[in-house]
Amino acid sequence: MSDPQNTGNEARELRPTLREALRRARIEAADRTGVVVELRDAEVARLEILNDALNPLFDQVPEKVDLFDRGISQGETPRLWIDVVAHILMGRDKRIYRFVQDTRFGRIVLAESHDVPVIVDAVTDYVARRMIEREHAMVATPLPVAEQPPPLPVAVVAPKRRRGGFGIFVLGFIMGALALFGLALYASLKNI
Repeated sequence: MSDPQNTGNEARELRPTLREALRRARIEAADRTGVVVELRDAEVARLEILNDALNPLFDQVPEKVDLFDRGISQGETPRLWIDVVAHILMGRDKRIYRFVQDTRFGRIVLAESHDVPVIVDAVTDYVARRMIEREHAMVATPLPVAEQPPPLPVAVVAPKRRRGGFGIFVLGFIMGALALFGLALYASLKNI
């Protein structure tokens, strides 16, 4: 005989959750959207679907790791930001996800696909790499005490005082005055 409580639990597991139903409805709405005016709404809907798919990944990131600031920006081009330098935007056909990273040499495409799981895998790899980079940056290996060189004596050296600058200025002023006086004398002699 089967347990009546077990049958109820199995039935609950087989029924789709509201979250899954909303996800399917978003996908259907995004697929039906073909009007240019609604393209941005379709892009945002697709990015929201991807954002929901990334929740399990970011739930696993420790709270002390503050590298990631995920959110959707709804500017001219909607984007799902992963961190300060990496984001996901929709391709030209508005159905392909493009995961890009801004570098000092320009923007590079890390992954591109129509499928949400492919992009989720790419973001997972990216998050793992960023966390390892953070760990390496946080590790500072101090020199052992015995190998540290003794501190060098600090000798305070007063900067040389430059007095020639004022003397050159005075010399230039006198030479200019003499040149003007000579020019005036020459002009007056020429007129005589």
